[in-house]
Amino acid sequence: MSDQRAGVPENVGVIGGGRMGAGIAHAFLMAGARVAVVERDAASAAVARERVETAVDGSVRRGATAPAPDRLIATTSWDALRGAALVVEAVPELPELKHDALRRAEELLEPDAVLASNTSSLSIDGLAEVLRRPGGFLGMHFFNPVPASALVEVVAGQATAPSAVDLATGWVAALGKTPIVVRDSPGFASSRLGVLLGLEAVRMVEEGVASPEAIDTAMTLGYKHPVGPLRLTDIVGLDVRLDIAEYLASELGPRFEPPALLRRMVADGLLGRKSGRGFYVWDGDAAGGAPLTRAPEPPR
Repeated sequence: MSDQRAGVPENVGVIGGGRMGAGIAHAFLMAGARVAVVERDAASAAVARERVETAVDGSVRRGATAPAPDRLIATTSWDALRGAALVVEAVPELPELKHDALRRAEELLEPDAVLASNTSSLSIDGLAEVLRRPGGFLGMHFFNPVPASALVEVVAGQATAPSAVDLATGWVAALGKTPIVVRDSPGFASSRLGVLLGLEAVRMVEEGVASPEAIDTAMTLGYKHPVGPLRLTDIVGLDVRLDIAEYLASELGPRFEPPALLRRMVADGLLGRKSGRGFYVWDGDAAGGAPLTRAPEPPR
């Protein structure tokens, strides 16, 4: 694989233009890459482009140089991935969706390209099972929100070539972020620890120990966490956290069993920021989230 560690690749592809995919596209675009975002339909592609452009406008207001408009493509055409040195898959955390996206992308890439998944918990080895060139595949787990997050987990599977890991860590550094390399295991390093803390915080609400705001304040002021575990659960999405917890419970045992309160809130559509209400009330401001007047009640 060619050494491109001095900067980001000239051409980067992102599969999926949701909150995470748009954030990844924004990061590489601002670092100088040409970025193609591939979405499932024209409406989704238009929304993805708007997400990235909104993030770019925010960066420009803070003093960054605006990239040329033609350096961003949002499209339904998978052919836009041709010529990319790096493609990052950022579709929902469903193995069948990721398998399909990765398989289709690999068919279009040169042998020395790096193919990555932004999965926060699914096995890299499991995702690699559908690939013909697993040596060029790894995890690049960006954090939400991507522009403000300084960390990226680079997850090496059993078949991942060391040269692919070197390229990925170099590209992360070129984005101004810090890479950590972890071995493929359930939840990697960050999700395994972060989800466990979040689940215990939900149990404390369920048991009436304290309000969500009080629990979060205990962690932000007492332990210097930048955001509390329940506010973070709202930002990530209660449905996403539930899916990850169920997967980790199946792989690592009952300590990751989701609390009944989390299951009920998801069933009731209380998904956090994306639905406007979770452990907090949200008005669309990524930095906001007003405390609830009454904490969520545990299931009867």
